[in-house]
Amino acid sequence: MSTDPEFAAKAADIIGLYLNPPENALVVSVDEKPSIQALERSTGYVETDSGKIVREFKSTYGRHGILNLFAALEVATGAMLTQTTKLKRRAEFLEFMDKVMAEVPAGREVHVILDNYCIHKRNNAWLAAHPNVFFHFTPTSAS
Repeated sequence: MSTDPEFAAKAADIIGLYLNPPENALVVSVDEKPSIQALERSTGYVETDSGKIVREFKSTYGRHGILNLFAALEVATGAMLTQTTKLKRRAEFLEFMDKVMAEVPAGREVHVILDNYCIHKRNNAWLAAHPNVFFHFTPTSAS
């Protein structure tokens, strides 16, 4: 673990949000899983060595490109909100954040914990339009 004071302070802030969130605030951890292969496998009936007929996936599959998964974990309850996208850019991230905000009661404070990936940064216009949302970034290399 880093002995850098800034690293320790950021880590303590994140841990504090998890353990002692502001009253009536929602704390969500948001991340994305890029480049998931979208495969289609067909099923069929196969005879095993013992002669038993079982339903299995066939070894052949069709490729349908890749998908990106955005996910928000509500820390207090474990509830998940997800969305798949073809691309993983700032526009898709903010579209996902709009989906997250559509689920939040109006006026409720939302603290979003993010890593330092570039699409999470420089979203000042979106944050200005959502004054009840606060982005908190994990220390670099802490994920």
